[in-house]
Amino acid sequence: SGHTGHTADMNIFLDDPEFAEIILRAEQAIECGVFPERISQGSSGSYFAKDPKGKIIGVFKPKSEEPYGHLNPKWTKYFHKVCCPCCFGRGCLVPNQGYLSEAGAYLVDDKLGLGVVPKTKVVWLVSETFNYSAIDRAKSRGKKYALEKVPKVAKKFNRIGLPPKVGSFQLFVEGYKEADYWLRKFETDPLPENTRKEFQSQFERLVILDYVIRNTDRGNDNWLIRYEKQDDGLDLSDKDSQWTITKESTIKIAAIDNGLAFPFKHPDEWRAYPFHWAWLSQAKVPFSQETRDLVLPRISDMNFVQDLCEDLYELFKTDKGFDKATFENQMSVMRGQVRRL
Repeated sequence: SGHTGHTADMNIFLDDPEFAEIILRAEQAIECGVFPERISQGSSGSYFAKDPKGKIIGVFKPKSEEPYGHLNPKWTKYFHKVCCPCCFGRGCLVPNQGYLSEAGAYLVDDKLGLGVVPKTKVVWLVSETFNYSAIDRAKSRGKKYALEKVPKVAKKFNRIGLPPKVGSFQLFVEGYKEADYWLRKFETDPLPENTRKEFQSQFERLVILDYVIRNTDRGNDNWLIRYEKQDDGLDLSDKDSQWTITKESTIKIAAIDNGLAFPFKHPDEWRAYPFHWAWLSQAKVPFSQETRDLVLPRISDMNFVQDLCEDLYELFKTDKGFDKATFENQMSVMRGQVRRL
């Protein structure tokens, strides 16, 4: 059995063949030796997953390598946990469930029809580039050795190789830059009116997402903007023809890094975790009619809200540390946010 055999039977997405195909390509790449590559920024172990040709297709964040996970490769967070327990993490969040928060944010975004979170689901992957304990690596070497030397004995092993890791897998979005970059540009070079309205509409969806899931970590460096400027009179013809095409400007927001949301109580610590978008000029504009028409009918319907909580229950209960009482508290906070919205 190769690498993909370890996880192929764990990654089943019957309702989403397109996503299943992308995960299969990530597994095939690992099988071919094109391993996920660790992303240097951030406080957790997160990885660019690639297809067999080496193209980045997703971002994988394993549960065990989250900021306070036991295999976090960035030792400063472990040091923080051991030496400064009084300021350890965010006291309003369930520790080490960032991967569920990432997948839960996509679920909420999808149910509300917002379309700002790139598709994110819970996935199992195994790769030698992930951070494993010395014991796991030694066991893996021992089993491989046994397979070569005593195949009969090795057949009794449940798994050859390193153990698969569960985590969130978010589809990679291309052509985007950190919001900070574009927001500064827009100050000196304002957007055309049509594009400004589209940006405002996208921004309102980001605000709704963060408010509903009570995101405790939204700075202007962890939401992205893709802006393609208008091309005036781009000539697509041969020299004898006078046809020209004007390409409209397009703008799109992607809300990434949603791993610190779904608190089980409202934050009450010295860091209040503000929404950093609240200081932007776009936040001073009342919600548009378009946004109200999209969201209000859904959030005013108690059956819709109940369905949303049930879908999140199905997702969150898969975690081995799941606690129903804590989950109910998370949902009370979310329902309160929905009511206020």
